[in-house]
Amino acid sequence: MTLLRPAVFAVAGLFAASQAYAQPVAEVAPPEPPAVGESAPTVTLTSTAGEQVDLAETFAGGKTVLVVLRGYPGYQCPACSAQTADLIRSANDFADAGVAVVVVYPGQQKGLEGHAEEFLTATMAKINETELPGGVTLLLDPDYELVNAYGLRWMAPNETAYPATFVIAKGGEITFAEVSNTHGGRVAAKKALEAAKE
Repeated sequence: MTLLRPAVFAVAGLFAASQAYAQPVAEVAPPEPPAVGESAPTVTLTSTAGEQVDLAETFAGGKTVLVVLRGYPGYQCPACSAQTADLIRSANDFADAGVAVVVVYPGQQKGLEGHAEEFLTATMAKINETELPGGVTLLLDPDYELVNAYGLRWMAPNETAYPATFVIAKGGEITFAEVSNTHGGRVAAKKALEAAKE
């Protein structure tokens, strides 16, 4: 019986270690996004169409759904593509409700534009579209300017940003906010639209 104790302790130690490693990396540095009722941070970023977009002007113009993707963490994110495709398919519904959709693609500055174009082309092909519909804008966030402003930087290997969706009222007040600490947990276009209509 005494001889078994080291083995028991060893197994217990391995189990404890495995549980520690099993914890989501996101728990190491949780997101600290602005809350509902607060003003949405504003930055100026470039769209995939090459246009400068000042989010202060966007928010002043009307309701906005702001979606922050994982962007390019070294590969194209399947969940990001699925979420973006869902938003594009619902573009007419957002337009009818007077809601602008802004999708943010973050990553390191070097090569980001090419990765974003690759992402957009592949995403559009999945839903048989050739160009972004009016009212939907994809912005590049080189070196995480917006991500940092929103407290969404995911400081872990092969990570970029916590996926997040915000609804911002005309004038800039956040009325809905949902952040995922995993690669999944995305807000569907229907849910975002319903939140924007409230």
